[in-house]
Amino acid sequence: MSQEEDTARLVHDVLGADVVGIYRHGSAALDGLRPHSDLDLLVVSRRRMTWQQRRELVDGLLGVSGAVGRPGSARPVELTVAVETDLRPWRYPPRCEFQYGEWLRAEFESGELPSPASSPDLAPLVTMVLLGDAAVCGPPPGRVLDPVPHGDLVHAFAAAVPELLDELWSDTRNVVLTLARIWSSLATGVISSKDAAADWALRRLPEEHRPVLEHARAVYLAQQEQDWNDTAQRVRACAEYVVEAIRELLAHGGYEDLVPLVPGTPSSD
Repeated sequence: MSQEEDTARLVHDVLGADVVGIYRHGSAALDGLRPHSDLDLLVVSRRRMTWQQRRELVDGLLGVSGAVGRPGSARPVELTVAVETDLRPWRYPPRCEFQYGEWLRAEFESGELPSPASSPDLAPLVTMVLLGDAAVCGPPPGRVLDPVPHGDLVHAFAAAVPELLDELWSDTRNVVLTLARIWSSLATGVISSKDAAADWALRRLPEEHRPVLEHARAVYLAQQEQDWNDTAQRVRACAEYVVEAIRELLAHGGYEDLVPLVPGTPSSD
């Protein structure tokens, strides 16, 4: 069975008849999986999850998901569960019932479990699900999910920037590409794959900032090995430029003061 099928089977084993549908988002739903894409799935459930179900799903995903940086491993899985009534009728910010991602592996391996929480990220996620219209199982997403209003999508993009900037030095490739996608999405009204958004942004970046985004894109497409040594100042300058471009778009739309400044470069210790 494929990794996607293994993941879907695990979800059905844990949640049973409560599964309304499982839907692709991210690269798989937009332009197809890239070499370093996660396997991104949204599960819509009829009911809230018990703690036992959370434990069983985390334990299963630790085995199905490929750990980041482990050569030859399966793709990392990002799996989000939301309850049907938390997504329809739509209200912002929606509640996320459960989320597994490889950035949380250490916490999950130590026994922690994902808790329900409000999640602005569900706004672009649901939008990508509807755009991709790709059900792993269940009815078409348009029969399960409401469209996300433009204003809520903008607020979600703005809300994502502080968290991304906190991870600028620990997950540079992904943060640089995601900032470019937010910039592209706000400017064009279209959510693109990370490499397509990078292509869009590269045509608009000043020459001095292009090498950072070009390298992030090439690593994402497995065309180069990741190497951010001695590039902290260039990464920070590129991120500052893109964040300022995002600020201007938000201000133009009446959403000023939603995006903070870029943090400083990492210390040498």
